[in-house]
Amino acid sequence: MTLTAKDIMNTEVKVVKPEDNVEQVAKILLENGISGLPVVDEKFKVVGMISEGDLIFQNKKLSPPAMVDILGAIITVGSQEKYFNDLKRTLATTVRELMVKNVFTVNTNTTIEDIATAMVDKNINRVPVVDNDKLVGIITRQDLIRAAHR
Repeated sequence: MTLTAKDIMNTEVKVVKPEDNVEQVAKILLENGISGLPVVDEKFKVVGMISEGDLIFQNKKLSPPAMVDILGAIITVGSQEKYFNDLKRTLATTVRELMVKNVFTVNTNTTIEDIATAMVDKNINRVPVVDNDKLVGIITRQDLIRAAHR
């Protein structure tokens, strides 16, 4: 028998909304001993993910792109766009401003082999499970380990 997402997913999923503040996220993560949360809209559609890594990012030391003067022309070395995006994330106060927007999801019939492969290939720690575009569960790396060693 091949196990699928519905066989191993956790259906009691803590979530946040895009308009929630970052402090609420930290509190939920710490109080529940989890490392990330799906971000859902009013219809429970997954619109993002926010994790410990995103919160830690806010304490990152930013280095602005270097400027070089060549014959009177100022040339930027490095990406100004990346710097300004990083700056916006470090100053974020709402989930919307800090969350990752392109979220990989699976449906209830996705096999654990496909889930494990995607998690490794995409270097992700948790995968929301959706049914008809609505969040119904979540699978973490621990869930996969637990399923593999039953």
